[in-house]
Amino acid sequence: MSEMFFTAQDGGVFSAFVARPAVMPAPALIIIQEIFGVNDGLRQKATEMAALGYLAIVPDLFWRLEPGVDLSDKTEAEWEKAFSLMQRFNIDQGVRDLADVLTALRTHPECSGTVGCMGYCLGGKLAYLMAARTDVDVSVSYYGVGLQDLLGEAKKITRPLMLHIAGADAYVPPEAQEAIMGGLKHHAYVTIHHYPGKDHAFSRINGQHYDADAAAVANDRTNAFLRSGLKA
Repeated sequence: MSEMFFTAQDGGVFSAFVARPAVMPAPALIIIQEIFGVNDGLRQKATEMAALGYLAIVPDLFWRLEPGVDLSDKTEAEWEKAFSLMQRFNIDQGVRDLADVLTALRTHPECSGTVGCMGYCLGGKLAYLMAARTDVDVSVSYYGVGLQDLLGEAKKITRPLMLHIAGADAYVPPEAQEAIMGGLKHHAYVTIHHYPGKDHAFSRINGQHYDADAAAVANDRTNAFLRSGLKA
């Protein structure tokens, strides 16, 4: 497995899965985990994004709780562990760790200097916060949870952010979706796509709510968005 290691502001060292493109230096893309850690699905996504020309980095954000978490969504035991980790996870510290990855990548010899981020579920929330709290060049959030409680951070967003919102998301109820879309629809840097009838994690390959057509549309939009914001 290909890895990079990053040093946090408090001196701790944590790992990240890396998929490298054919040509480097290249724009870097930080792929932010769901509650299942750095698993096969994210490694596959990183490999796909590397094939599109990005230096794809998947940091282990649960390293302070348990390094090397690698879960699927296939068993009740894995779900229980994933929710336990999420409940203990410090969101603000997670953003700081991601900011440290961003800072390190800016000057990494394999990176051309531009860096984006893309996250799912928990990672979608963190991608939104990265857009608000860092100078990341472009951010993409897939079905981020809890964004309705973070709308006050939107005034700090000064780089492009794309949101993919699942219309039938069991973790983001209709009133939350309305608040998010209403609060951000006029934001100059925010692009919102809504997928009626699609449930949470509709783009997770082989997941319970995977929808190939919706995932393809969302991914095409994401890829075009990243191309416009991340230059070689």
